[in-house]
Amino acid sequence: MAVVFDENTPDINLYTDQTPNGIKVSITLEALGLPYKAHHLDISKNAQKEPWFLEINPNGRIPAMTDTFSDGKTIRLFESGSMMQYLVEQYDSKHVISYPKGSRESYEVNNWLFFLNAGVGPMQGQANHFHRYAPEKIEYGINRYQNETRRLYGVLDKHLSQSSSGYLVGDKMTVADIAHWGWVAAAGWAGVDIDEFPHLKAWEDRVLKIPGVEKGRHVPKPHRMKELLANKEETEKHAQSARSWIIKGQEDDAKKK
Repeated sequence: MAVVFDENTPDINLYTDQTPNGIKVSITLEALGLPYKAHHLDISKNAQKEPWFLEINPNGRIPAMTDTFSDGKTIRLFESGSMMQYLVEQYDSKHVISYPKGSRESYEVNNWLFFLNAGVGPMQGQANHFHRYAPEKIEYGINRYQNETRRLYGVLDKHLSQSSSGYLVGDKMTVADIAHWGWVAAAGWAGVDIDEFPHLKAWEDRVLKIPGVEKGRHVPKPHRMKELLANKEETEKHAQSARSWIIKGQEDDAKKK
């Protein structure tokens, strides 16, 4: 894809791993045609807790990135939604994946971006935890977060059923779509059947066909969620491996309080 920025020269370093939040930013970068350097932080080895990285993101989570700001100094960005807004404001002057600031559509994009950041991401993340990683099966936790994820998916499905373009806002893919895509693509990992939401499923397939999405989802390593879910034995093996380092990470964090 051709580079579309014209006012600033990016000097972007992206620190990320293969997660729904991580690929939001790499897809955004690819959709904008921006040059960047991707650095794989292996969260299974707690690389995101190393002192040098905490200088970039004091919360010790991926993704995060740095860039050279307009004053010539390095700026740090963390929290995926903040990073996406920065990239759009700094580099999407042609509104490839956004709309002009202050327009009706720009506010609608924000509606759905915050819907993801405050709703789908946190709720589906908890569904993932109780369904795949918790050391004991707590049915209330599983049901609570799976049902809330389904409810939120229902909101998206209804909205998309009324969209003439098939995208969340206006007539094109925006950062609102990008933010949701990795989570929806991982519905099965949370124990949610995407087939229950036909309009959302069609949207997932539609967005994937956009070149920047296909390329960006494989940063910093191949996106294999669908292949993983198709193999029950491999799915359980992967969950078991992740369970061990996730629980250990929680225990380590608790000791630092």
